[in-house]
Amino acid sequence: MPTVILVRHGRSAANTSGTLAGRTPGVKLDDTGVKQAEAVAQRLAGLPLAAIVTSPLERCKQTAAAIAKHHEGLRPATDRRLTECGYGDWTGQKIATLAKDPLWAVVQQHPSGVTFPNGESMRAMQQRAVDAVRAHDAALAKSHGDGAIWVAVSHGDVIKAIVADALGQHLDTFQRIVVDTASTTIITYTPTRPFLVRLNDSGSELASLIPKPPAKGRTKKQSSDAVVGGR
Repeated sequence: MPTVILVRHGRSAANTSGTLAGRTPGVKLDDTGVKQAEAVAQRLAGLPLAAIVTSPLERCKQTAAAIAKHHEGLRPATDRRLTECGYGDWTGQKIATLAKDPLWAVVQQHPSGVTFPNGESMRAMQQRAVDAVRAHDAALAKSHGDGAIWVAVSHGDVIKAIVADALGQHLDTFQRIVVDTASTTIITYTPTRPFLVRLNDSGSELASLIPKPPAKGRTKKQSSDAVVGGR
């Protein structure tokens, strides 16, 4: 039952200018974003990370590199399935302009029905991102054991779509989820259900994610059961 820590990249100039960066090449972290990336890297520094996987876009690679600096010998791997949604003709446009497009209301209320002009559908974005996370999770379970902790650095809409899947929610509800820049969202996948451990977390300690060893002479059994009454 590995645990994935989904990290949204730090703030970029596109975030502050009100522009939909999408897959525009060369969009980097601004000064605040660099500080945010270092802050989340510090929060993750004490965890025994098994892997760091990142979207190929520069702002995510910068964030992943900041995290990797605190984990000697761990180099970020790139997975195109974690890249930003393909916004097509919307890419590079001002959000204020896009909000006047009739498609905007569909994106807000019925995202599962949206395919961006000359771009990707939001359903396809969710599917490839969820497939990526689950594939890395399964591979790390085999190579590092069920207690493995790993990081995936990606984008706001992508992380929101992964969270909606983990909660068993329809994609049409994913606009209710908030994922801030440089926040951590944590999911543990078990054989029968995922558990959303934390959402849009920018400040709490993360040491409690490290699995406790079983009592001497006992083998810790996997379980997909929720603890009745909480834990």
